[in-house]
Amino acid sequence: MPELSRFYGIIVRMFYGDHPPPHFHAVYQNGEIKVDTNTLEIIEGAVSRRAQALIIEWVALHRAELRRA
Repeated sequence: MPELSRFYGIIVRMFYGDHPPPHFHAVYQNGEIKVDTNTLEIIEGAVSRRAQALIIEWVALHRAELRRA
């Protein structure tokens, strides 16, 4: 899966043209989440609350780019 970003030990990955809804995967330590890029809802998985907050903050900064992918 192509890597979009890496920060604070968090790895963000996304497949181009993957199945709906549009989403990305974020991996941190032993956890992984799938996040809907339109609603920012966590579709499945779990990470720490701090990692989740950092991921959502990252999405807010890169949302337009994610929607083009």
